[in-house]
Amino acid sequence: MNLLIVEDDILTAKQLLKLLKAEKYSSDIAYSYTQAKEYIDKNNYALVLLDWNLGDGDGLTLLKEMRNAEIATPALMLSANSEIDDRVKVLDAGADDYLCKPYSNIELLARIRVLLRKGSQEKTSLITIGDVTLDIVKHEVFVKNNLINLTLAEFDLLELFMKNKNIVLSRFQLSEHINKDNYSIKHSNIVDVHIKNLRKKLNIKDFILNIRGIGYKINQSS
Repeated sequence: MNLLIVEDDILTAKQLLKLLKAEKYSSDIAYSYTQAKEYIDKNNYALVLLDWNLGDGDGLTLLKEMRNAEIATPALMLSANSEIDDRVKVLDAGADDYLCKPYSNIELLARIRVLLRKGSQEKTSLITIGDVTLDIVKHEVFVKNNLINLTLAEFDLLELFMKNKNIVLSRFQLSEHINKDNYSIKHSNIVDVHIKNLRKKLNIKDFILNIRGIGYKINQSS
């Protein structure tokens, strides 16, 4: 994971770099507002550690510019400004967390871990295979950026397929996933009906393959 440290005090920035390196994080240092903008424009970061007061600008302005540009990288503001109003300003501007200086390294690392987990979870809410993108959180499916309307059962089946893209799933496994009444569905063709409708709505040839005598699987090459 690559982090960006935005801090105009050289000693503080190098101490942060040493701390993060010890925790196996890869980090860049921007010593100014201008340099930070250049780094953010050129690179993707898992997290930005942002000082409020910079020599040629301020972290709050930089944060607002990031969010206005729809850069959703988690940001942790580090500042000596401890007033409640200041913290509210930072959070309203789009910061994910705020830590007052001086701070404990143990607490800083804990806050970093929380934000990195949050960022990772948000990224994994999207699953994409070929032209199909499924958003687990928003419960939406897109084919080539076109929203596809699926029933709850169709969405659940597609989600299961896309989470198990290398695995052939039996009809019974698929039935069990969409209907907990196992006894009544053992010999039902309900899965075949849902998959037929799902294929029609996705309209992608051979996206869901029928494995004769076993079940179905996603065709990653489609």
